[in-house]
Order: sequence, then structure tokens, then C-alpha cells
Amino acid sequence: MVLITGAAPTGRVRSVLLAMSLLAVPIALAGCQNDKDKLALASYVAPTDPADQLYNEGLANLNAGRLKEAAAKFDAVDKEHPYSEYSRKSEVMGAFTKYRMGEYDDAISMAQRYMELYPSTDDAAYAQYIIGLSYFRQIRDVTQDQQQARQTIEAMNAVVQNYPTSPYVEDAKTKIRFARDQLAGKEMQVGRYYLERREYLAAIKRFRDVVENYSNTNQIEEALARLTEAYYAMGIAPEAQTAAAVLGRNYPHSKWYKDSYALLQSGGLSPSENKSSWISKAFSVVTGG
Repeated sequence: MVLITGAAPTGRVRSVLLAMSLLAVPIALAGCQNDKDKLALASYVAPTDPADQLYNEGLANLNAGRLKEAAAKFDAVDKEHPYSEYSRKSEVMGAFTKYRMGEYDDAISMAQRYMELYPSTDDAAYAQYIIGLSYFRQIRDVTQDQQQARQTIEAMNAVVQNYPTSPYVEDAKTKIRFARDQLAGKEMQVGRYYLERREYLAAIKRFRDVVENYSNTNQIEEALARLTEAYYAMGIAPEAQTAAAVLGRNYPHSKWYKDSYALLQSGGLSPSENKSSWISKAFSVVTGG
């Protein structure tokens, strides 16, 4: 359609022109709004607190028992100041905070990451200690799996061997002894189960493991007494007598020795050590005899 200049537009043309004018308004407004948004974004910078301020706030929250807030602050240091000295410190303190919160897997993961990044720093011993503590807190009753006990020993041994002058060594040794007692206790629990079922060879295998590998634990006296009982039940008198003799020589006032002595006496026997027995040899290695 050709419009004659100066002529009034038809109804259809008026409608089209009106629609076009209405469309132009929001486009213009959107353009203005976008310009305002851009201006606002250009003038707005997300505030970033200094690394030392975040770190100290994390410590303050930790000391006040606000563990979630402390964890958030230490995490903020790592994210906002990733290459700073405070970021390194926040890594290990964040791991400790997670340990205090009972989130042991996270604590282990964070401490292991610290060890990978900063193995030679002063805080490396502390990070390794946190790993050991996190495993230690997860050790279960001897009736259950003892994987965490084994992991505790491994982690705490690393503290003792790699950082022998650190202030965490003595407690690491204490935790190792406890974990070894747990492993020995597990062997005893299984051994007693077999002994009650009169599966003597299987029971002896468990008690022997305690004697040979956990002789410095609190399970050793019972292990020797149970060996006396198992060998006696099988009619292997020399080994029963040796187990009782070694028990009496090392733990003469033990109630377990009294029980073993009475058991042998009931059969007309008495403790007598056979130096060629594996039991005697095992204790010769332990005592240096």
C-alpha cells in the first residue's frame, strides 16, 4: 500500500503505528534500566575482609565454642586469600574445627590436604596429629570391626616417627597403646568364641597372634591362660605347661596364672617351661632373654 504524503492514515495503519510506539517504550525503558544496572555493578565491589581479620575472627569463634562460625571464617580465608600465610594457617585450624565438631571424615580430608601442600611446615605435625585423633575417636567396641584402630596406629606412628620432637608425641604413643589393646582385644574375643565351640586350633591361632604381636598389651595374661586351657583340652601337655610357666614367670600374681595353675593341678600337672616351644621363644624375643 502506498500512502499519499499528508493524507490521514487508515484505521489499519493507525493500529500498526500505535503498536510500534508501544513496543518502543519498554525497549527504551529496558535500555535505561540496563544502563542503571551496569552503573550500579560498576560501582559495587564485594567487600573482602583482610585475611588476618578473618583468621582472628575464626579463632575467637573457636575459643567461644561457636564452631560453625569458626569453620566458616577459616573457609573464607582459604577462598578469599588462597595464597596467603593466613590461608595456610586456616587450613589446619579448619581441620581442627571439623574435628571438634565431630565431622571426622572432613577433618581427616582437610588435614591430609594440608600435609600434601605443606609437609615441611611447623604445623605439619599438628595436622598429622589431627588425622590420628580423628581416627581414634571412631574406634569401635572390640565386638565390631577395628579398622579405625589400625588407622589410628598408622597415623600416630607417623607423628612419632616423622616429628619426634613435637609436643604431640607422648599422647600419640598413648593413643597407639590403646589402639593396640583394641586389636588384641578383638583377637581375644574371636579366640574365646572358638574356644567355647571347642574349635581349639582356631582358638590357639588367635591367642598366638596376641602373644607374638601384642605382648605389651593388657590382653597378654589372658592369652597365655587361654593357651594353657586350649592345649590342655587337646591333650598337648608340654605346650599347656609352657604357657602356664611363662605366665607365672612374667605375671606371678596374676589371677590368670592362679587359674592356669589350678587347671594343670587338676590333671596332675604343674607349670614347666619347654625352651623349644614357640611360646618360650616368643617371650625370649620380647624380654631379650
